[in-house]
Amino acid sequence: MKKNLIILSWVSLVLVISACTKVPLTGRKQLTLLPNSSVMSMSFAAYTDFLKANPPLPASNPTTQQVQQVGRKISLAVEKYMRENGYKDRLDGYKWEFNAVDNKEVNAWCMPGGKVVVYSGILPVTKDETGLAVVMGHEIAHAIAEHGNERMTEQLAVTLGGISLDIALQKQPQQTRDLFFLSYGVGTTLGVLAYSRQHELEADRMGLIFMAMAGYDPEQAIRFWTDMGKQGGPKPPAFLSTHPSDATRIAKIKKYLPEAKKYFKP
Repeated sequence: MKKNLIILSWVSLVLVISACTKVPLTGRKQLTLLPNSSVMSMSFAAYTDFLKANPPLPASNPTTQQVQQVGRKISLAVEKYMRENGYKDRLDGYKWEFNAVDNKEVNAWCMPGGKVVVYSGILPVTKDETGLAVVMGHEIAHAIAEHGNERMTEQLAVTLGGISLDIALQKQPQQTRDLFFLSYGVGTTLGVLAYSRQHELEADRMGLIFMAMAGYDPEQAIRFWTDMGKQGGPKPPAFLSTHPSDATRIAKIKKYLPEAKKYFKP
């Protein structure tokens, strides 16, 4: 019995070690136990369901055109960065898609596989194409860094007893789907699981580089986050519930700017 427990412990340790990956750019080790194939499949299905319930603005709409233009530029920059830095495989299965929805909520998100939605309510804060690039670069960075997979791994352990995603979908499909939406900041009624400060700073740093490579001035991120910090009132927007804007964040962004500017070619 004791021998079997030792073997089981070693097997578990090997599985955990094999699930440890490194975040691009920062090199931080992370634990992502969910298979990318399962995450991608769930992401694409969830994205389709979201757009059915929240019809996107038409392709002829100026907002849609701006979102898609910024999205194309940043996605090309991401692919270039990942290819040149040995992370090309991390984009396997990606099928980029950029949509805008008519919703007053100040929010935006990117699901695994490059599925992006921008809410019209955030446009008064972004103001222009560069401000939108700050937001989309940041959200796409969360997906590239697989922060959602980290959070889903943690939540499955805490909420559903550490069972696998496939088993969770079989035994508790609705609860598992709700966890997925929560982990990626999707929807307006379920609330959102807050990213950790570490996740936020990683997305800030990576997002600055992605927008700079796409031809957008990364210094404009200071203006955006300063304006975002003024949003809210009695109930802050959903975007701020997962993206805290404070003096510490601005200070960190200023620290990251010299690195990002090396990639900036207007």
